[in-house]
Amino acid sequence: MNLPRTFRILVFCGTAFASLLTLPSGSSAQGCALCVTQAAQGGNHFIQALRSGILVLVFPPMAISMGMIYISWRKRNQFRQR
Repeated sequence: MNLPRTFRILVFCGTAFASLLTLPSGSSAQGCALCVTQAAQGGNHFIQALRSGILVLVFPPMAISMGMIYISWRKRNQFRQR
């Protein structure tokens, strides 16, 4: 599909703006009462384990998503009709 350059730029800007609107809602979820209470009662070992757990839960989905985007990018022209 051959879209005009201005339309592609407009779609890109709209997508970027929509993603920026979702950032504040995701960051406010980090202050739940249970997490704050447990972290305040735990010691240094508990806080370090909590940080490690967050990293373990964040990186695998991010790596999978990046892999899917890379594969899609590499095969983007395979199914395109001429």
